[in-house]
Amino acid sequence: MPIPPDVTGDEIDKDVRQELMSLPKTLAEDVAKNLVMVAKLIDEDPEQAYAYSRIALRLASRVAAVREAAGFAAYATQKYAEALAEFRAARRMTGSVELWPVMADCERGLGRPERAMAMAGEPEVQKLDKAGQVEMRLVAAGARRDMGQLDAAIVTLQSPELASNSVQPWTARLRYAYADALLEAGREDEAREWFAKALEADKEGATDASDRLAEMDGVEFVDAAVEDESELGDDEKSE
Repeated sequence: MPIPPDVTGDEIDKDVRQELMSLPKTLAEDVAKNLVMVAKLIDEDPEQAYAYSRIALRLASRVAAVREAAGFAAYATQKYAEALAEFRAARRMTGSVELWPVMADCERGLGRPERAMAMAGEPEVQKLDKAGQVEMRLVAAGARRDMGQLDAAIVTLQSPELASNSVQPWTARLRYAYADALLEAGREDEAREWFAKALEADKEGATDASDRLAEMDGVEFVDAAVEDESELGDDEKSE
């Protein structure tokens, strides 16, 4: 697959570059460029990102960063069994627990929420940093909902991180998940309050909390182009 000429491979994280130093120079550069393409495309075109990740994997399957990137690309395209296999391989290579929450979420994607719940109770969770522990809480709550345990999902999300007024990178998503669970439980007033709190914390636009609030308030969005067209007379439309 073609690599745009402005992609040099130098854009990758220094830790990943360090890992690639075990490879011959030209090979390391090729792998780096493909990893850059994965990172650039994973949100807007996950299928393309996945294709680049497979090339990197073919070139350097013994590099943990490559296995991890391949895992995230497979995860983004909902290839959960493949993603889980890549994450497990990366974990074996590094010994790190940081992929534990996304591995548990792969179990959910494979229709095995009980396995995700079991992982939420493993000692690995205690080794996660704060962001990882919040992520694990989100996955566990999702697993509870998958199993039809809505009240337990709500309780799972009730935590010091949820109650805190300080805004962290995970705050918006945690508040949003709580609001969504409350809404499903029919607790609309509380849900509205928490969607508003999620929106307040969501500086990056990571959630659609504003749309959910508008929906709850009965606001309908009309496509501006369609609206303009409808206001034109028949003679104007035919011009």
